Amino acid sequence: MLAKFFVACMYKSEEIYEDAKKLLASEYGEIEKESFVYDFNFTDYYEKEMGKRLKKRFMVFKEPMERDKLLEVKLYAMKIEEKLSVDGKRRINLDPGYITKHSLVLATRKERSHRIYLGEGIFAEVTLTFTKKGCRYFEWTYKDYKQEKLCGFFQEIRKELNI
Repeated sequence: MLAKFFVACMYKSEEIYEDAKKLLASEYGEIEKESFVYDFNFTDYYEKEMGKRLKKRFMVFKEPMERDKLLEVKLYAMKIEEKLSVDGKRRINLDPGYITKHSLVLATRKERSHRIYLGEGIFAEVTLTFTKKGCRYFEWTYKDYKQEKLCGFFQEIRKELNI
């Protein structure tokens, strides 16, 4: 079953973002759309490794992919993180996921009770679902995913689904 894949990108340097974008596009095809850039100030979880004043945005691949590619895309994203790291510290955090008519699914390395194991240390979660009026969030939905403007961006992608 096909879905629209995206990668959530958290970074400090625009140059690093562009490097990651090129590597992802070379593997999975053209980037069709990018979200607005926002300050990632929802948690200090990444500060020790990546520093302060982080930015975040989403890139969306043009061509839909089979949903079972999520594990592969996450593993490739982790290779990019490692390739672009300095002294073992990531300069970009890449979290792939996909959007269907019903939900947004995110890949992660963090195990939690509501996440499904995909293999090779990777889990998947339904981060939010779509309703006629917008997005429905869960207690585990990351704070930045609850932004009304971001829900609008995800809804745009959902509406463009012709699969």
